[in-house]
Amino acid sequence: MSGLRLIVVEDESLVAMMMEDMLADLGCQVVGSFGGLQAAFAWLDGAAQPPDGAILDVNLGGGEMVFPLAEALTARRVPFAFATGYGAISDPRFAAAPLMHKPVQEAELARVLEEFKASI
Repeated sequence: MSGLRLIVVEDESLVAMMMEDMLADLGCQVVGSFGGLQAAFAWLDGAAQPPDGAILDVNLGGGEMVFPLAEALTARRVPFAFATGYGAISDPRFAAAPLMHKPVQEAELARVLEEFKASI
């Protein structure tokens, strides 16, 4: 997993920091961390190179769902996983995406990152 360039989209700053720390411990580089869709889209649209993958919180607060970003990542062939405190993903377009339940465990994250690495 060393060298994977990832983005994290998570509205809870403490959870985002914990995720970033786990990713760094696994040898990944977090190239962007965003609390909402607007900032994530701005980065993605301006990035010279797309990330190797993304960890996406499903519900970003205030009714904002991450699915539009998941759709954009799919169009760019960027693998992603959802991290959520909820059950299954309600949007059938993303039923095949890995789903990690919060609090995310490092072993589960490592397994998802192996899937990312295999897909790039």
